[in-house]
Amino acid sequence: MATVKDSIEVNIPAALAYSYWSRFEDFPKFMEEVEEIRVHSPDSMHWRTKIAGKQEEWDAKVVENIPAKRIAWQSISGLKNKGAVIFDAISPNTTRIELEMDYEPSGVMEKVGDVLGVDERRVHKNLENFKHYVEGQPV
Repeated sequence: MATVKDSIEVNIPAALAYSYWSRFEDFPKFMEEVEEIRVHSPDSMHWRTKIAGKQEEWDAKVVENIPAKRIAWQSISGLKNKGAVIFDAISPNTTRIELEMDYEPSGVMEKVGDVLGVDERRVHKNLENFKHYVEGQPV
């Protein structure tokens, strides 16, 4: 499996950052490759994405949910992946968001993208988009 780690600071309280991140159906607003997330329950959802020009779908479950602190997930079907997002309150109005994700690249394009750092850049761009989104700036 490949691993991507990144972090960003946002100028909102940790509880608010967590609240925005836990609205999974809003991910297409700041994650370019996410086309749709259908939430089945608070801990179960279906993802539909387009990664490296290839349509991918999977079901995932939230395996840990600590409000304003941490959300962890893992796929239960389809594209294999798992990860966690940590919300670290640096000050009352500043939060460091740390993302770590493990995934299994499928196909030649995704494996080449992993080696070239494409996934790291995509994750960083998504974190920047999230920052703009929660701080009320255009994405």
